[in-house]
Amino acid sequence: MTNSRAISALKDPMQQQLEHDIKELIISSLALEDVTPDDIDPTAPLFVDGMGLDSIDALELGLALQKKYGVSLSAESQEVRAHFASVRALAQFVTSQGKA
Repeated sequence: MTNSRAISALKDPMQQQLEHDIKELIISSLALEDVTPDDIDPTAPLFVDGMGLDSIDALELGLALQKKYGVSLSAESQEVRAHFASVRALAQFVTSQGKA
């Protein structure tokens, strides 16, 4: 993503709301206790060094995203890894699918 797209994502209230909704979805679908949406940096990695999610979490989150937004995810797609890079990347994916 270019810097201008990243900056515009910060300014777009609809994008910010979608990011907030995805944070809530992560918290509820993964039963993360003592975590609030404000605790999750939208640009931080979801896996390993960031939130520390694992492959089981990815499957659960993928199912929750499919159920809530109707997005289509292929477990074998290399693009899926990019979509799951961060909350912001997930929000942009949902938006690109016309589901937000």
